[in-house]
Amino acid sequence: MAALLEQTGAHRRGHFRLTTGLHSDEFFLLAQAFQYPQVLEAIGAALAEALKNVLPAGVSVGAVAGPAVGGILLAHAVARCLPARSLFAEKEPGGGMAFKRGFGLEPGEPVVVVEDAVTTGGSVRKTMEAVTAAGGRVVAVGAVVDRSGGAVNFGVPFAALLTRSVAAYPPGDCPLCRQGVPLQDLKRG
Repeated sequence: MAALLEQTGAHRRGHFRLTTGLHSDEFFLLAQAFQYPQVLEAIGAALAEALKNVLPAGVSVGAVAGPAVGGILLAHAVARCLPARSLFAEKEPGGGMAFKRGFGLEPGEPVVVVEDAVTTGGSVRKTMEAVTAAGGRVVAVGAVVDRSGGAVNFGVPFAALLTRSVAAYPPGDCPLCRQGVPLQDLKRG
């Protein structure tokens, strides 16, 4: 997986501002890999298999949900392989996430939440809250990259295709800033 992410430009080294506001010397911009349908399909199939290995016995997934924007294509690719419906949660003005565009869940419907890259798990947790608010039940979480080195805990089974401990610094404590390494914000530009 690591080689595929390098080849597609989805894994980069330098000085980056993460979505969380933290700084890091590594960045995973999975959209670079997902722009190639055959790569997205392979990643989705691999993540679906990893999720099948952690799902509770006898659970039949009704939907795969991802946070917009990073989880939209991934949710679709994973849902094709499970098979299940594909949904995405969108940001709300108050900072939470919700299902819009007519998406709905049956009461208690088993849902898998997927994300491209997890650092603190904030977007995943907000998507999990959206699932619960819509009446569904999160049964597992999956990610292409777990940047926490396995430290993140969602309270349900979790599967990642690549687990790495990647340093993340508050801007005031960033050694790269102190060294004068130019900061990049790849998601904004």
